[in-house]
Amino acid sequence: MKLAIVHDYLFDYGGAERVLEALHEIWPKAPVYTAFYSPQSLGSKAKHFENWDIRTTWFDRLPGKEKLVSPLRFLAPWVWGSLDLSQYDLVISSAAWFITKGFSKSKSSVEICYCHTPPRYLYGYQTSRNWRKYWPIKVYGMIVNHFLRQYDFNQAQKVDYFVANSEEIRQRIKKFYRRQAEIIYPPVQTETKTKVKSWRQGRYYLYVGKLSEAKRPDLAIQACQKLGKKLKIVGGGPWEGYLKSLKGSKVQFLGRVEDKQLWQLYQNCRAVIFPAVEEDFGIVPVEAMSWGKPVVALRSGGVKETVIEDKTGIFFNEPEVSSLVEAINQLEKSSICSQDCCRQAKQFSQARFKKEITAFVKTALDKK
Repeated sequence: MKLAIVHDYLFDYGGAERVLEALHEIWPKAPVYTAFYSPQSLGSKAKHFENWDIRTTWFDRLPGKEKLVSPLRFLAPWVWGSLDLSQYDLVISSAAWFITKGFSKSKSSVEICYCHTPPRYLYGYQTSRNWRKYWPIKVYGMIVNHFLRQYDFNQAQKVDYFVANSEEIRQRIKKFYRRQAEIIYPPVQTETKTKVKSWRQGRYYLYVGKLSEAKRPDLAIQACQKLGKKLKIVGGGPWEGYLKSLKGSKVQFLGRVEDKQLWQLYQNCRAVIFPAVEEDFGIVPVEAMSWGKPVVALRSGGVKETVIEDKTGIFFNEPEVSSLVEAINQLEKSSICSQDCCRQAKQFSQARFKKEITAFVKTALDKK
């Protein structure tokens, strides 16, 4: 069997790239096709992809491609249309932002799309950048997105099987593509190498994620300042400058950190604040629980499937500072147990993902 893996692009490292790594660990000899690859943008994370057979499209040759990919999103049909994958029996795509569909394949091949989400900017969900802020960009985006939605829908009909990373995404696939999907939760590093500390020993709250409007880290900053709680922030993004203008003496920005440092931050924090709006799945809450830490999360998106209310975390209902403040106060009075958090996290392990995706692929091939 000849197998190929297709991924949006490689210039940032997040949950989608962790899924890609897991797929590559299962099928290490499979080439990885991607729109473009920028090791310099990945920094130290580039080592995760060393010695891979990575094959890029013509888009990779464009200077400044990392900044051009968003304004030139209308080129996606030609980017993927340039790939001839007809030699492969099985194509597995890891798709989220760049409409990773539409490549040439043979009639006998099987295409499985592991969908992190239908592109958020096409279907009205908040994104990392507010492209509607300036009217010329808003008009341009509305026109381009209208045609890309048609393309996205048409190409989705050519996919043999969809796999969703959560019930939230399964519902989006059904709504926007009118297709059914199997749910296989993404792989999360849930095995801790050191002793888990009780969350009540932690002296600071922790935010981990992109610093963007959709993730709402501003709520975490303002709530912690109002309560006089220490807050450490991990991540970077377009909102970083704005957020730093909000911070007080008890808020610390750490930027992007290596995994070893991140694990230490999880280990020693009191709880993780996760205020993201309509998150697709949310790996951070599961990582936090694996270290025995409860999660204070907005009741929105995939996090509703991973955090058990009043047992492994506390939900707040509105993306408002007052609502988050109330939830943090509720957490402090709760009887949440760190061991319950650890047990919940183990349901989303890397081993479980590999077992389920391998079984799904086998079943799909047998049906063909």
